[in-house]
Amino acid sequence: MKILHVTSDWKWTGPAEPMLRLALAQRAAGHVVALACPEPPQAGRSLAEEARVAGLAPALTLSRARGLRLLADRDDVGRLRALLEQGCEIVHVWHTRDHLLALRAAAPLRRRGVLSLVRSYRHASPIPPLPWNRWLFGPGSDGLLCVSPQNAARNARLRGGRPLGAAFGAVDLSRFFPRAANPGTRKALGLDAGHRVVGIVARAQPQRRFELLLEAAARLFAMDPAARLLVVGRGTRRRALAEEPAARLGIADRVIFAGYRDTDYAEVLRAIDVFTFLVPGSDGTCRALLEAQACGIPAVTTRRGALPEIVRDGETGLLADEDPTALARQWLRLLADEGLRARLGAAAAEGARARFAPERFSAEVEALYRSVRTG
Repeated sequence: MKILHVTSDWKWTGPAEPMLRLALAQRAAGHVVALACPEPPQAGRSLAEEARVAGLAPALTLSRARGLRLLADRDDVGRLRALLEQGCEIVHVWHTRDHLLALRAAAPLRRRGVLSLVRSYRHASPIPPLPWNRWLFGPGSDGLLCVSPQNAARNARLRGGRPLGAAFGAVDLSRFFPRAANPGTRKALGLDAGHRVVGIVARAQPQRRFELLLEAAARLFAMDPAARLLVVGRGTRRRALAEEPAARLGIADRVIFAGYRDTDYAEVLRAIDVFTFLVPGSDGTCRALLEAQACGIPAVTTRRGALPEIVRDGETGLLADEDPTALARQWLRLLADEGLRARLGAAAAEGARARFAPERFSAEVEALYRSVRTG
């Protein structure tokens, strides 16, 4: 199958990594895969650069822009159409802007039935049933890919019987796997051997519910003086949303802000005893949670989005109400019971190998493609 992935976002964030991981897995499965995306405005980490490193240099450079630009986008549409006319069977789009570009570029090919357009919806919440969305995610998409089976069921109303699929994200299992925490990494983070660590990977943004996280941490610390909270991630609002509230709660000395991690990220993850996740971010597949599970770290999460599908309550982790006391008690339950923690962690790693392997991701998406092409 000949596949072109199109994205209008140049950043290495949100759905960028799942998209690249899918493209690489599809290529490994024998498909012909290409990528169209913008270049970054300045040097630094970007989707285009990560794709080049992985051996999938962009076949087409799109303009950096937002929204619909009927006249200004004519050049992008023309070049995209020329690329699609080189025998492409599936154009897979990931955001609204690239969806609109692809619709314009692919219109004659779709009418002839030689090309199908598949849209990924990477948010965990249902698609708002607005008139615009009813068209874009209905007739404007030959196939729709959602982040989980329940999410797909919630969005079925927009499809009108058209092909609909679901696939959890994928994890680099050669990088994320169970291994004992590195004592040097823990020491560098300010953790002693006796500390029991709850950890989260999240950008400091209002919607990520840092107020709930810190209130729950304060309750945990009152019950377990050896507990610590490790926060991994960046964000320009970290001081206002996390550091200052931690100081006001009197827990700043037990909350560790590790910032953004790159080369040592997997080792920092393994320094965590219990992973936690409260609200999905821009990537509804909750990539950091999948990576933690692949490392054999049991998780405590809320019931937001796809979280209760990713974490099997009582099997690979625990679910909790969005209440500070309820969250703290579930954290403590795992921190205090090493046997339970080990059992759930082993099951999480086994489940990750079965459910989050790139090959599985590729196969599930290919099934959607085939239903689109044969339907």
